[in-house]
Amino acid sequence: MPNHIKENPAETPQSNIFNLPVAELKEMAKKLRRHVITMIATACSGHPGGSLSAADIITALYFKVMRHNPENTQWPDRDRFILSKGHAAPILYAALAESGYFPVEELSTLRKLGSRLQGHTDRNLTPGVEMSAGSLGMGLSYGIGVALTARLDRRDYKTYVLLGDGECDEGQTWEGALSAAHFRMDNLTAIVDCNRIQLTGWTRDIMNLEPLSQKWQAFGWHTIDIDGHDFNQILAAFQEAERIRNKPTVIIAHTIKGKGVSFMENNVKFHGKAPTPAEAEKALKELE
Repeated sequence: MPNHIKENPAETPQSNIFNLPVAELKEMAKKLRRHVITMIATACSGHPGGSLSAADIITALYFKVMRHNPENTQWPDRDRFILSKGHAAPILYAALAESGYFPVEELSTLRKLGSRLQGHTDRNLTPGVEMSAGSLGMGLSYGIGVALTARLDRRDYKTYVLLGDGECDEGQTWEGALSAAHFRMDNLTAIVDCNRIQLTGWTRDIMNLEPLSQKWQAFGWHTIDIDGHDFNQILAAFQEAERIRNKPTVIIAHTIKGKGVSFMENNVKFHGKAPTPAEAEKALKELE
């Protein structure tokens, strides 16, 4: 068991078994980024840019914010994390492995035949995955269903949905936004990984989303803008979301595509391109 996991996690089901301080969260995020580079380079396939931009957000959720237990993946009161931008599966797999859901060594099987780690998340294969993903734009609607279930079952778990800014082009996202506000879903928090780049270019050129915060506000959401790579701001935003009543919260996390690797940062090419062995070696050196 990794040393950042408390002993006997199954004996403390009512609390988060992970509670890393900010300094350790930064180191964990760096470790997860290294996993992403190694996994994708080994598979010769995958999406590094959006995985790296979301690394700090997912690190904060899994190692500080969320209530979850890898010893009991179906614990009814666990918080739920929905990865709507399913192509960023490598960063979620890295967090799940370091959390103890499956061996870290299994990360090397990404996208291989017979692997539990597919290119997009599959809840029927991978321990800890809550939603099967593929087509974009569906995660918020799914998360609303999960959050409504909590209300109907009288359970107090929280639901967190990570969206890409590119998938905010999808109409279903905004239908979901209307529904969540209509049902006053204060147990739901959406996070937009606003890295400004999607598959074929800059979001501003493909479908300009601005003013993004004001759009969510107009749809009835409590809106928080943060630097998505600043752990103090990330944690403060989740704490603020906990205090909001009678409306859902969206955190607009302003991030950098490919964060942490100089030649991947703000580089459209690395949305879905694996690094070469030489590029992977350089990236890993930068992430030491």
